[in-house]
Amino acid sequence: MEIKNAWKKYNEDELNKLEELNKSYRDFLDRGKTERECVVEIVKQAENAGYRNLDGIIRGKESLKEGDKVYSVWMNKSIALFIIGKAPICEGMNILGAHIDSPRLDIKQNPLYEDTEIAYLDTHYYGGIKKYQWVTIPLAIHGVVVKTNGEVINIVLGEDDNDPVVFISDLLIHLSQEQLEKKASKVIDGEDLNVTIGSIPLKDEDKEPVKKNILKLIKEKYNFEEEDFLSAELEVVPAGRAREAGMDKSMILAYGQDDRVCAYTSFAAMLEFDKVERTACCILVDKEEIGSVGATGMRSHFFENIVAEILDRMGESSDLALRRTLANSRMLSSDVSAAFDPIYASAFEKKNAAYFGKGMVFNKFTGSRGKSGSNDANAEYVAFVRGVMEKHGVTYQTAELGKVDLGGGGTIAYILATYGMNVIDSGVAVLNMHAPWEAVSKADVYETKKGYVAFLKE
Repeated sequence: MEIKNAWKKYNEDELNKLEELNKSYRDFLDRGKTERECVVEIVKQAENAGYRNLDGIIRGKESLKEGDKVYSVWMNKSIALFIIGKAPICEGMNILGAHIDSPRLDIKQNPLYEDTEIAYLDTHYYGGIKKYQWVTIPLAIHGVVVKTNGEVINIVLGEDDNDPVVFISDLLIHLSQEQLEKKASKVIDGEDLNVTIGSIPLKDEDKEPVKKNILKLIKEKYNFEEEDFLSAELEVVPAGRAREAGMDKSMILAYGQDDRVCAYTSFAAMLEFDKVERTACCILVDKEEIGSVGATGMRSHFFENIVAEILDRMGESSDLALRRTLANSRMLSSDVSAAFDPIYASAFEKKNAAYFGKGMVFNKFTGSRGKSGSNDANAEYVAFVRGVMEKHGVTYQTAELGKVDLGGGGTIAYILATYGMNVIDSGVAVLNMHAPWEAVSKADVYETKKGYVAFLKE
């Protein structure tokens, strides 16, 4: 049962491929710090690889055939890509699924205020975070402001070397006696995650002069008014590029690797193919971190609707054909796993933990405590997946998310399983999960991409 460290098996050629993939992955992380930015980058790369927008095919009433590559974007936050296979689509698809939203701070709809001549933006955190990890670090603002005339203004502040950053202050250690007696969950209150955005007053202004100066700068640089915050989606994220980590450069330290590490490797696997036996699909979705809800989350019907449109363009427009296609499909629901951390060993059960450098991780089930909210893949499907990985020489491991009674987590697996398809959770082991900066092993990124390629071949 011992799983060897993947680094030990690589020759020079594989090491070069590993580094090439991880360089592309770091570039993707830098260009995609929000779900919208991820979709833009994926569409760009997909079109360069010959994918066509499904909307144009539908409008043109074109047919789809073997070898056609198409994509469909939903509300600029989720995307599905397909390669039409040789086998009848009703026999099922091979699906790779992941999410492209990450824990962050969202700027509120009425955010800008001034207190003692310092200007702030109010935030509301998104997803599960340790609030104390987000103070005193350089932060950037990414997102869009949509004006009532329909104009969309893209915002990125804090990433260019010439840009200023923003930050959230913390109480100095000299005055922190009472603060340090609080529970970690209460050290920083959610309402105190206020982004410091300026401190210069506008001349000849007596009332809120700093706030008015910030509004003046916003108008000059971005051409929107304070009221336009009402229809904005602005996300506060850690400022800075994805970096190689460790003296041996064996790891990547970056924001948003949960779950963009699985999203990117899934998409990269799709780019390996021009033709497949079974129709291949990669679906990358929003809102997983808050329960997969909303119009762009996996609980909505947008994926089912897209598959119905694909079937219609293939002459299979019945509800029965849609049900058969989904039920006969098989899926790797890809999300990150908690990497074993020897500093916090008491939170893990060593025999069933994921380890850095030991390859792609499979979780037969997720959920919490008594497997609540879990998909729990059946033994037959686990055996099938094992066979695929071993046939193609993929280093893999199995894991659970920590000790049974300590907590847990979920993915989109259980949602797709409602169609009756076989689904198993898979992905990459991550240190510092849900922190502003997360760490992964380059070897695990490489093996996971290999695993997705192997899955799409079968």
